[in-house]
Amino acid sequence: MEKVFKALRERVKREPYAGKLGMELVEVKPGYARIRMPFGKDIENIFGMAHGGAVFSLIDEAFQIASNSHGTVSVALNVQVSYIQAAEPGETLFAEMKEITRSTRLSHCAGEVKDSRGRLIATCQAIAYRKKDRLPFLE
Repeated sequence: MEKVFKALRERVKREPYAGKLGMELVEVKPGYARIRMPFGKDIENIFGMAHGGAVFSLIDEAFQIASNSHGTVSVALNVQVSYIQAAEPGETLFAEMKEITRSTRLSHCAGEVKDSRGRLIATCQAIAYRKKDRLPFLE
């Protein structure tokens, strides 16, 4: 499993979109991921709050890593996000995603975004379709 985790860490470091948002993979283990993202001016919406799309992207990154942490390709089928409260500018946001159930074809995950003070920003339920293919960057 460590080979998979190392490959995922490297992919996140080189992923252009994650890089634009300043995302960093903090922790990965089977069916679990924790991602960090700073809340800078570049993700503000028209009200000066964290843009919902940026918060969604943070959750989606954690979902991507958690659902692919077993070494096989998994792709999103459904992601539902509930925004609880606005993050404050200058905060660091953390997304955690945990796999709740996994079958040969589906993975159900639950996640949340919190700020560095532990305030709940958003929650998420997500479903991934699990292909049989190994992650291509493990070859």
